[in-house]
Amino acid sequence: MARYTDSSCRLCRREGMKLFLKGDRCYTDKCAFAKRAYAPGQHGQGRKKVSNYGEQLREKQKVKRIYGVLETQFRLTFERAEKMQGMAGENLLNLLERRLDNVVYRMGLAASRKEARQLVRHGHFNLNGHKANIPSMTISVGDVITVKETSRSSVKIKSLVENSTRVAPKWLDVSLESMSAKMVANPTREDIDLEVAEHLIVELYSK
Repeated sequence: MARYTDSSCRLCRREGMKLFLKGDRCYTDKCAFAKRAYAPGQHGQGRKKVSNYGEQLREKQKVKRIYGVLETQFRLTFERAEKMQGMAGENLLNLLERRLDNVVYRMGLAASRKEARQLVRHGHFNLNGHKANIPSMTISVGDVITVKETSRSSVKIKSLVENSTRVAPKWLDVSLESMSAKMVANPTREDIDLEVAEHLIVELYSK
């Protein structure tokens, strides 16, 4: 399966903002973007005039990298968003927020979405009482995500629960004591704390 294996910090520098891809490291002085807040490469510090297409492409790349989704899956998600009622851009963000790996991250049980995806793939979670190890699974209102009984004694899981400081979004009812969360509502655009202009992605795919 295709996956990105290069430095995560290069992605933040390329997008010109912190994407928080490496968890706690992004909040420290070790953050590469804090040291070099310009695009990577020989000409990274040069000024370039960006076209309308360039702006649209950068916005798409930014969202893909935040959620850790590759092009084919991102395009399929956008096609689903277009068929839903409402604005396609907001629907796209809604579907990405409801991915199982993102929900685990929002629960505070992972330092980053990348770590959440790894935990899901390793089979540490149940969805409505059944094994769930596919990061792209879409969570719906009423679904309950729990840490598997056999994983609750894991040193890694215990450490994540004890050190979690993330405030859960209002569309998730999270209980770290029981290591579970229930989706109580669909996330709205106001609930999604991302500095993205989703309408540019719609414009890009509408060409």
